[in-house]
Amino acid sequence: MSEISYFSKEGLEKLKAEVVSLKTHGRADMARQIQEARDKGDLSENAEYDAAKDAQGHLEHRIVKLENILANARVVDDSKINTSIVQTLSTVKVRIASNNKEVTYQLVSEKEANVKEGKISVASPIGKGLLGKKVGEIAEIAVPSGIQKLEILEITFVI
Repeated sequence: MSEISYFSKEGLEKLKAEVVSLKTHGRADMARQIQEARDKGDLSENAEYDAAKDAQGHLEHRIVKLENILANARVVDDSKINTSIVQTLSTVKVRIASNNKEVTYQLVSEKEANVKEGKISVASPIGKGLLGKKVGEIAEIAVPSGIQKLEILEITFVI
């Protein structure tokens, strides 16, 4: 049984769009590549054909994987959100104790994580360390460079 993943509406739409793109454009590109390789002659010694068939297998595997994620995906109901504690899809403003720098993170599923966008996975060490904390609390999180202390300054929730 696959585990349930929680998404923002935006994140779920991106995932659906990726599946549609892979099924349409991705499969069409694969068929074209296979046909081009097939046209080059003897298939038993055609490395290009073998590579195209392998790529097709990877594409189909990715589609199945994403469809399984979609089958177990849930959109978080913002009417039931408690903004007094950090939870999945919370946006958290923290102060890093070691350098007094303020950083904002949104805690998302592993599938939506994107550090450049400030979205970190709830399964990451920082994500796990922030979950359940309240404003004013200090999360002590084990990171590769040691223990990092993050003070929770603000918790918001935006879908």
